[in-house]
Amino acid sequence: MTKSTEIVRVLAEELADVPPGTRVASEAEVGQRFGVGRAAARAALGELERRMLVSRIQGGGTFTRRRVDYLVAPGRAPSWSRTIREAGATPRTVVLACDEVPLPPLVAEALATEPGEPGFRLVRRSFIDGMPAAWGVEWLTMALVPELPAALRHEESLDAILREVAGARPERAWTRASMESAPDDASAGLGCRPGDPAWLIASLARDGADGPPLLSTERWVRADAVRVIVELGAHGTAPHGTTAARGATPDGPVSSRPT
Repeated sequence: MTKSTEIVRVLAEELADVPPGTRVASEAEVGQRFGVGRAAARAALGELERRMLVSRIQGGGTFTRRRVDYLVAPGRAPSWSRTIREAGATPRTVVLACDEVPLPPLVAEALATEPGEPGFRLVRRSFIDGMPAAWGVEWLTMALVPELPAALRHEESLDAILREVAGARPERAWTRASMESAPDDASAGLGCRPGDPAWLIASLARDGADGPPLLSTERWVRADAVRVIVELGAHGTAPHGTTAARGATPDGPVSSRPT
C-alpha cells in the first residue's frame, strides 16, 4: 500500500463522520500531518475528490459533500427545490438575472408560441446544504406570469409561483439528461473547473398531463452534488433505491426532445 493510498483510507474514514460542508485540510496541512510532500498530499485529496467524498469549490477550498438523489419520474412535480427537499437536503436558489426579452425561435417553438413573443429569461444558481450545486437558464412567456420579477422576491420556487400566481399544475412533458463537460459560464456558477463533468438536464414543463407548455429549462448540476435518477414506467413501481435509468441534464439545447 502506497503512502497516498493510506492517506486516502484514513481521511475517508474520518470524513464519513463529519457533516456536509465541513472544510477539508489543505494540501500543506495533509502533507505536514502525514509527513509527505505536496505531490502525495495532492494525489490523496484528488482521489477523495474523484470518489466524490469531497468537493472542491473554486476560490473557496475543499469541503465534505453528501450526494443526494435527484429523482425524475412520472407523477413528480418538476421542482428543483421540492425534489431536493424530499431527498432530505436543504435547497436554496439565487436569482442572477430575470430579463424581459423577445423569445428566440427555438425557445418559442418549445413553448408553442411565436418567435419574438415577450418572455422572461431567468438565470439562477442553486445550492444544496449551502454548497453550490446547480446553475441554469429558464424561459417562459411574459403573459404567463407578468409579475415574475416581483414574485421571485418573495418565493424562490418557480414551481410554486406557477401554481400560486398562474394557477398552473406543472408536470414534465419531457426531460433529457446527459453527462457533459461544463462550459465556462456553467462552471463559474457551479464553482467547478471549466471542463469538469456535470449533469446537463434539459426539460419542458407543461400545464397538467395534456396542457400547454409552461417552462423550458436547461440546468447544469454538479456530479458530486447529486445522483440523477430516472424512473421509467408507472410511478412508484421501481424498488426503492434502484434506478430504471441514469442520465444527466442541466443546460442543454432548448430544442432537444426525448429519445
